[in-house]
Amino acid sequence: MIFRHATIEKNVILMLVLTLITVSIGGIVQIIPLFTIESTIERVEGMRPYTPLEQMGRNIYTREGCYLCHSQQIRPFKDEVERYGHYSLAAESMYDHPFQWGSKRTGPDLARVGGRYSNDWHVAHLVSPRAVVPESVMPAYPFLAERPLKYDDVADHLKALRMTGVPYSNEMIAKARADLEAQVNPDADPTDLLKRYPKAVVGKFNGESPQVTELDALIAYLQMLGTLVPISNIPPERLRQ
Repeated sequence: MIFRHATIEKNVILMLVLTLITVSIGGIVQIIPLFTIESTIERVEGMRPYTPLEQMGRNIYTREGCYLCHSQQIRPFKDEVERYGHYSLAAESMYDHPFQWGSKRTGPDLARVGGRYSNDWHVAHLVSPRAVVPESVMPAYPFLAERPLKYDDVADHLKALRMTGVPYSNEMIAKARADLEAQVNPDADPTDLLKRYPKAVVGKFNGESPQVTELDALIAYLQMLGTLVPISNIPPERLRQ
């Protein structure tokens, strides 16, 4: 056995061939099982695709580079859980393209910011951050309150996301524009919207403008973050996975 091993070590070509065979076998063992399962992320109760308005808000969040200063991933450490809430689950980012985990926290983590502040607080904070948080170094975004949201192509946007695996149905795509307008109209009947998108926050987020603004969309997205998965209903053994 020792002699054979010495032979392999002295023969560079033989060692290369055997190394490639070993690596190939290991790779096959690791990769092939992934093709036999639908997803490597375990699904949890409550997760759904973003509403058209939330998705438009997420686009604005990405466009303005908010992820550069705000992470969306609460790590499983005691100090983080005490400050921000339960640590993030993989399933909570399963429909994100791209995900917004981030790598820096000039500002606080936003993974569970939904529902922590009122719509009016978010408006004031985005328009003039230091008006509500004096020590803030965040830039102001007053133009979002004045800029109309462009959503004529929102249905096409959902179609594109469906190609990446986001489970938007034909009905969701067909009613994308109507759902967007219903979510930002407090006088509309939200019944159908909530059937398609449970827990969607309905309301005119930017009350200063009668039209749908980019600020409306951004706040709708922020108010949803961390609110979909009922953490208290998930068994502890599944949370540890």
